[in-house]
Parts: sequence; C-alpha cells; structure tokens
Amino acid sequence: MDYWGVDVSPVAVGLARQLAEISGVGNRCRFDVWDLDNGLPPGDSVDLLFCYLFREPGLDEAIIDRLAHGGTLAIAVLSEVGAGPGEFRAPSGELKRAFRQLDVLESGEEEGMAWLLGRRQG
Repeated sequence: MDYWGVDVSPVAVGLARQLAEISGVGNRCRFDVWDLDNGLPPGDSVDLLFCYLFREPGLDEAIIDRLAHGGTLAIAVLSEVGAGPGEFRAPSGELKRAFRQLDVLESGEEEGMAWLLGRRQG
C-alpha cells in the first residue's frame, strides 16, 4: 500500500475508493472509515500526512509523532482570519504554534482558511 485515507463518512470513503479504481491506482490505496475524534488510527510512520478541513488540537503531538523523520505535514483548516470566530475555526497563528516542532516550509492565513506545510527534522 502506498496511500491510506481515512474519513468519518462511509460515503466519502466509498467515493474515494471509486475514484482510486477509476484512476487506476486502487491497488495502491486503502481507505477506511475512522473517526479522528477517537485519535489517529494505529499505524506506522508516514512520509506524508495530509489533513484537510479537520482540526483537533489534541492530535497535534500524535500527528508529529506519526511523521517519519524527514516526513511532511500538509494541513488546511478553517480559520478565523478573514472570517471571524467559529467553533471549528483556528485562531490566528494556531497552526504555526501547534506545529512549531516542524520546519515550516510554507504557511498562510486568509479568507477563512489557514494552511501549513511543514517537515519533521530527520
């Protein structure tokens, strides 16, 4: 397996499987229904961890620990910057603070989104 995706939605997981098959990479992908509110699923270190529109600060350390040395984190979340406060919106600067142990390659906050690309030292 080269790629592993998880989502809380069985519908999203089913669509991801279909798309991987249609794209000819289904044999290299695994998709599982998993609620990240329960933590990261058990697994080995990864070279790339991509997180889109999910933010649970309690997982920050587990995310960093899951990265292989030299591994990359790509995360994009809803932000208060340009949008105002909200239950699922990250305050200004939160991603940089949360992942300060990583070498930040790029980051940004605007128009209700925050993102960060960081690498674990290896």
